[in-house]
Amino acid sequence: MTTTKKKLSARVRENREEREKDKIPAVLYGAKRKNTPLLVDKKKFVKLYKEAGESTLVSLEIEGKKERPLVLIYDIQQDPVKGEIIHADFFEPNLKEEVEAEIPVVFVGESPAVKEKDGTLVKNIYEVVVRALPQNLPHELEVDVSVLEDFHDIIYLKDLKVPSDVKIIGSDDTVVAMVSAPEDVEAELEKPIEEGEEPEVVGKEEEKEAEDEEKEEKEEKEEEKKEESDKTEEKE
Repeated sequence: MTTTKKKLSARVRENREEREKDKIPAVLYGAKRKNTPLLVDKKKFVKLYKEAGESTLVSLEIEGKKERPLVLIYDIQQDPVKGEIIHADFFEPNLKEEVEAEIPVVFVGESPAVKEKDGTLVKNIYEVVVRALPQNLPHELEVDVSVLEDFHDIIYLKDLKVPSDVKIIGSDDTVVAMVSAPEDVEAELEKPIEEGEEPEVVGKEEEKEAEDEEKEEKEEKEEEKKEESDKTEEKE
């Protein structure tokens, strides 16, 4: 069992509309707990959330209460304009039942295909869903990209290393990371130009031909009008 070191103080809100400067409204709930509205210190919560994320158990110290429920930060709400956290949900899980959680993926190491062959590291996923007992949930999953030695090397979901009491949810063949080869621009420029590869030039020539034809037709019509005019003058 993972020892919980994260703690957060809170106090019960007297009513759901209660607000306090530098505090964030929150709610605590669980399968065997009645919803409890809370207030938590804004700065302390933001710091805790960065460290614990949504997969680390936190000991919630509620003012005036002897119990210290172990909770997960289940959800947060942010201001759509400022991006600041304006509400938090604390979920008290059953420590004897497995839960599913999204675990952040952290890429470590350096790929030889990037360093030595000028490739580009392609990160396909940034979170992985796992199932485990709440106290066994990992805080993050490290992915070592140093195994990507060439452009054909790929790290799949099945390649990720997790403890035996943690199960990854998803297709084994999901691509986690790979390295794409650089485009050989010089080689492309050195290729001989073949017929039909310059549509823009051909288009301009066809446009010029069409203009010339239109001009000729116009001149012919003007000539015909002049001849008819001359014939009319002769009759008069």
